This record gives sequence, C-alpha cells and structure tokens, in this order.
Amino acid sequence: MPPTKPTLTDVARLAGVSEITVSRVVRGKGPIAEETRQRVRGAIEALGYVPNRAAGTLASSASLFIGVILPSMHNIVFPEVLRGIYEGLAGSPYQPLLGVSEYDREKEQEILSSLLAWQPMAIITAGSDHTDVTRRLLRESGVRVVELMDTEGDPVDLVVGFSHRQAGYDSGRHLIARGYRRIGYVGHDWVADRRARLRYEGLVAALAEAGLTLAAEVHVDGPSSVTGGAEMLARLLAGADIDAAVFVNDDMAVGGYFHCLAAGIAVKEELALFGFNGLDIGQAIPMPLSTVRSNRFEIGRIAAGRIIAEPRRPAETEVVNTGYEIIEGATA
Repeated sequence: MPPTKPTLTDVARLAGVSEITVSRVVRGKGPIAEETRQRVRGAIEALGYVPNRAAGTLASSASLFIGVILPSMHNIVFPEVLRGIYEGLAGSPYQPLLGVSEYDREKEQEILSSLLAWQPMAIITAGSDHTDVTRRLLRESGVRVVELMDTEGDPVDLVVGFSHRQAGYDSGRHLIARGYRRIGYVGHDWVADRRARLRYEGLVAALAEAGLTLAAEVHVDGPSSVTGGAEMLARLLAGADIDAAVFVNDDMAVGGYFHCLAAGIAVKEELALFGFNGLDIGQAIPMPLSTVRSNRFEIGRIAAGRIIAEPRRPAETEVVNTGYEIIEGATA
C-alpha cells in the first residue's frame, strides 16, 4: 500500500494554526506573522507536504508534465542530457518542466516541491545525493523517479548512468599503462559535484594499487571553465614536477592545453593531459584530447523512453548502466 500523503489539515494540526493560515502561507498571500510563517514552513518540511497546484484542472492535463531538475546548464553536458530527454519524449504528449539547481541540494529540494505541486507524471533528476526531505518527497510522491548520471547510491526508482568511481579508476589505469607515474590533478568544487569526487577517488585508488600517489593537486575556486583550467595547470606546474595532469572535465583540460601552447610545453612529450566527458571541443583542438566519453544524450533519451514505456512505478528499483568509453586521443 502506498504511503498516505500528508494533507493541509495535517500541517495545520502540527503547526497549531488554522487551515486558512496554512493556505495563505502556501500561496504567499495575506498578512501572516513571520513566526507563524516559519512554524508553518517547518511543519510542511517535517511532514513532506506538497500542495496540489493542479487542483481544479483536468487530471489528464496535469499528468502530461514531467519534472526535470538538472544541476547546471553552464556547459554542454547537461544540455545534451536535456536534448536526449526531448528526443525520448518525441511523438508523445508529454512535456518537460525544467528547473536548474546549480548543484545546490537545498535549491533542488525547493524546485522539487514546486514541481510536485503541479502533479507531474514523473520526476527526472541528477544523481542520488539529495537532502533527506528531497529523498522522502521522491519516495512518497508515488510517481516515476529517474535519477541520472551516477549508478552509485541508494536509488528511489530507476537509475540511468554509469559508475563515476569506476571511470576515474579506469582513467588512472589507462595512464599508468602508458608509463606515467608523476600524475597531478586539476579539479573544482567537490562539495557541489559529488560525481567529480567519485572520479577522483577512483583515480587515487588506481594509483594506490600501483604503489603510487598523486604528485600534486589544485582546485579552482568556483565552477569549471576553460580559463580556470589554464590558470590551475599553471599553478600545478609551478609547485610540482609531473608528467601527466588529469582534469575534472574537458573544459578544464582544454584550458590546460591552451596553457601548454602559450608556455611552450610539448603536450604528451613533456606533459600528458587527460580530461573527462568527451566533449566536441576537446576533439576539435589540434591534438584531440585524451578523455572519457560519457553517453550523455543516451542517458536522457533512455530515461524519458522508460517513463513513457512504464508510466507506473514498479515494485523493484532498477539500474541501467549506459557505460563510457576511453578515448585515447593525442594528449596522453
């Protein structure tokens, strides 16, 4: 039996206020004392209450929405995932409602609550690193839930992606097999991007297995970018003697490549460069980037296709491994 969803009456009882007061707080209308507002919001979060903003509309219309929460639209990775979602929905009556969390778990929770208020058919989100409230909302929503990109974690329903830890490990083994021993790392914010940390941990594990450790590492303060990659590689080389640099993603690695050109460093002969994601820009530079290609478009397409094929949440969770490919390239 599915869990009973909390009602407006339940919130009012827990907060010790009237249902009208709860309704006013939810709709953001009417004069409400701040202390009362905070008490009602606390009760809403504690119960996992989701207001039904689709009330009064046709249920069939409300069910045509699929909520999509992606962590970023700053680089091509998640736009490609979104393109795959649109492709998977092509020919169906379903339309995505998009929210962007900027890698902020609290913001993801806020967006999810808003999307669920419109009674969507399904929710697509990235990863399994949610707040406790978000996880409860996803579990108790009763709709299909697809968590994208990373297969590690505790799935709510369906997971579509691959193991980032294994991808990092295989990257390390690839470089070790080619004779590199003094390997440095260029990263960014791990607190926000859990998948980047998993790849780092996989890389470190591969090095340890071979009796090695990272020679040095640096992290850009803020989101990844081509400029950040160039600046961080310069900082890495100023403090360490390395023969290979592993970058958190291709954007940063391309920046590292440009730094090498400007500094007169012979890529591969003097310093190997290795990225992640398999972006077109990395393959378009004069020396195609050595990297890992993730199947981003397929991840989105498969997720949307499975929702259409199986609109009801099954009893058992499932993981669909889309895999990845190491591109040898010319930089490592």
